[in-house]
Amino acid sequence: MISADLAVHLRQDAYAHWLGATIEAIESGYSRVSLVVTEDMLNFHGTTHGGIIFGLGDIAFAAASHSHGTTAVALNVRINFLRATQVGDHWVAEAREVHLGGATALYEITVTEKNRDPLIAKSQAMVYRKRESILASESTVP
Repeated sequence: MISADLAVHLRQDAYAHWLGATIEAIESGYSRVSLVVTEDMLNFHGTTHGGIIFGLGDIAFAAASHSHGTTAVALNVRINFLRATQVGDHWVAEAREVHLGGATALYEITVTEKNRDPLIAKSQAMVYRKRESILASESTVP
């Protein structure tokens, strides 16, 4: 379980707000974020731009990787786009910690369509965990 202060801090992500994403759940090593696709998110093919799909997964990744209260910076993110999406689709991105080492952690991220549940994209991402708290009021993390 994470502290209420940490949850509030993570939900203040400016990019998530700009994109219209909602951070629905944050637990230790896990997060769930959702978004409804709008016309502004389409590419010239008339399907959702891959950067939006990546961005939603990245928001979930950031929340999950910071859920321990330690500053985490991305080292690598690999994504596989599995199907095209369209206006009105309601996406859900979930990030799950699969390995937590001393200085690194590994996450799997899935983006699915909420109403039909098909897999849209799958990512694997790694962070470097700094020895510092993301909340200014907390001391340095051991």
